Amino acid sequence: MRGRKKFKLQRSLGIELPGLGKPGALAKRNYPPGQHGRAQRPTMTQFGLQLREKQKLLFHYGLREEQLRRFVRKARSLSASNWIESLIGLLERRLDNVVFRLGFGRSIAAARQLVSHGHILVNGRRQTIGSMVLRPGEVVWLSEKAAQLEAIQSSLESPRLPLPSYLQLQNPGTPSKGIVLFIPNSSHIPFEFNKKQVAEYYAKRGV
Repeated sequence: MRGRKKFKLQRSLGIELPGLGKPGALAKRNYPPGQHGRAQRPTMTQFGLQLREKQKLLFHYGLREEQLRRFVRKARSLSASNWIESLIGLLERRLDNVVFRLGFGRSIAAARQLVSHGHILVNGRRQTIGSMVLRPGEVVWLSEKAAQLEAIQSSLESPRLPLPSYLQLQNPGTPSKGIVLFIPNSSHIPFEFNKKQVAEYYAKRGV
């Protein structure tokens, strides 16, 4: 996804999504793109509100609709009564997201590329599937080659987001290894998010 499109997506939703790796999207143009963008944002229908919250998840985590639906079905199988928290726990523990939240990449797309190119190890074994969901206790680190890349070193020095409490960086002097401490929940999502709207969106569609 090109930089201009990332800015437009965030402006259309009225919120910055850290996973897109483009800070400052709303700094100068805090209104939707298009000819009438400067006009007051229209009052949204209930469906529009639900759709917007769902779109935040899609764009931040870099998912396709069917991928998100699969995660929703998985979350429902884990916890029928509070599946939305299970959903967030799954999304936040995706390997590409964990690599991003550890500061190894400036965006989730960059983190996913690190994974697909074989630069990420989990428990000492190279992994190339960004959608892999990690378990508490699993350890993630960079390959020696990746650790030397200028872009990675820059990201580690000034990560896009602060480290969340469900992750821990080991070896403070050389922060290239991290561990998943526990299953995260909706409080760990790094943007404003209404989980009730997403739950209602999928409930009405029988997912």
